[in-house]
Amino acid sequence: MKRIWKEKVLASKVIYRGKLINLRLDTVRSRSRKLMREVVEHPGAVAILPLLEGGKILLVQQYREAAGEALLELPAGTIRKGERAIDCALRELREETGYACGEIRKVLSFYLAPGYSNELLHVFLAKKLVAGKASLEPDENIRSVPVALSKVQRMAKQGKIRDAKTMAAVLWFLAFGRR
Repeated sequence: MKRIWKEKVLASKVIYRGKLINLRLDTVRSRSRKLMREVVEHPGAVAILPLLEGGKILLVQQYREAAGEALLELPAGTIRKGERAIDCALRELREETGYACGEIRKVLSFYLAPGYSNELLHVFLAKKLVAGKASLEPDENIRSVPVALSKVQRMAKQGKIRDAKTMAAVLWFLAFGRR
């Protein structure tokens, strides 16, 4: 296989600092010329695939301003500075759904949009769930929605689930998770 050319960063400048993300502008040397690359810096995130009794997955529904609609998706959240991904997963599961879990393990990690962002998402499989009370952030409006795995698969096929992390995690579970 032919080696892929790695771009060399000549200059880098953060042009926006936000609460959740930064926007960085890099000047790079590609194989044949100088280019500008816009990079969204993100601290990383987690998504949790919570398995309920009876072959159901616990999804959440929430309005997403960037998408302009309410989406069905896995519980998820941003990793805080100094926080381990597994601790973030446990925190987000409890905050968004009220559930705690007796068993949790990381099953995959992937970049959400590597063309412009360094956000790495870690997916955790949570089992032996115990119901509790959600503790939503003041700006969160989230509803828990238990859905049969077979229905989740149909909903994704019909375009009713349009969240990439949810589709990737469900596809992983269908292919590898039930073993």
